Amino acid sequence: MPAPLQTAVVGATGYAGFELARLLMRHPRLSSPLLLRRESEEPAKPETLADVFPHLYDGPESKLEPFSWSKLKSAGVSVLFLATPHEVSREMVPEALEHGLRVIDLSGAWRLKMAANRKVYAFADEDSETAASLMQKAVYGLPELRRSEIQQAVLLANPGCYATSVILALAPLVCAGMIDPGHDVICDSKSGVSGAGKQPTAKTHFVEVADNFSAYSVFGHRHTGEIIEQLGFDAGQLVFTPHLLPIPRGILSTIYLRLAKQSTAQQVEQVFRSFYSGKPWVRIFAQPRLPQIQFSLRTNFCDIGLTLAPDGRRLVLVSCLDNLLKGAAGQAVQNLNLMLGWDEREGLN
Repeated sequence: MPAPLQTAVVGATGYAGFELARLLMRHPRLSSPLLLRRESEEPAKPETLADVFPHLYDGPESKLEPFSWSKLKSAGVSVLFLATPHEVSREMVPEALEHGLRVIDLSGAWRLKMAANRKVYAFADEDSETAASLMQKAVYGLPELRRSEIQQAVLLANPGCYATSVILALAPLVCAGMIDPGHDVICDSKSGVSGAGKQPTAKTHFVEVADNFSAYSVFGHRHTGEIIEQLGFDAGQLVFTPHLLPIPRGILSTIYLRLAKQSTAQQVEQVFRSFYSGKPWVRIFAQPRLPQIQFSLRTNFCDIGLTLAPDGRRLVLVSCLDNLLKGAAGQAVQNLNLMLGWDEREGLN
């Protein structure tokens, strides 16, 4: 057996970072990951990840160490995971690649090729030659659509959680040319509060979220650009509205569209089954059953179901996933497996 691979995680104290660290710790082909904290993450200076997440008290060693490039080199790290704010990822990635590391970035720093879509992030280095070069090198890490590119990637941009749920639901129809371009595609998506990150805000405190349900970032959400770019939509064809659910985790996207020509429900379902044949982390529900958040919770599955109107043209899709797993950490590990030529299910079952 080859020696276990050494990985490192920066940002393991966040929700997605914790899930990532937990998955890497139990991955059969990996050494326990090096868990690194940036100085700006302190002042409390927790000594272990278990100090932040007591779930790990009886688990593997989870020491948190100050970040340094020399530490990565001495530990023999070959793949660096960044579960950091996008500004931090923009700063760290150029130097990481100079050190010969492969990078899987969970932020939105490198997902968008089109400058018009990146404007929502207002990157300080937007006009630099280095950023432009890395943007072209970055691979959008949606395994079901970009498998061959992921296998060769040195900089992998892990997709956003909302974007994953919508793109996976629509991709089979887009590739088959079945969507009527004369009608809007309406994506009505809802997420648990962990999707907003660990840092509390006035809108994510318990008293604001409990017994409530609210829309936000209408016509301005950061994941909209990902959906447009990956599916090849015109900006005016997509209406994406995110909502905040009063639950900790999970995403449910309800998508409304019109087919280009009349079809049967069986024909549409077969398009999905053929497209996702051999892709183990997407489950297609047999009609008339539709997915629910609880079915995919704490798994790496994206569940997709559909209902076709009697006219054979109006179609409703329902797509569910766990925003911290298939929408973040689980997908990152799935991408790691593909990058290294392993079965994409390793460490995720």
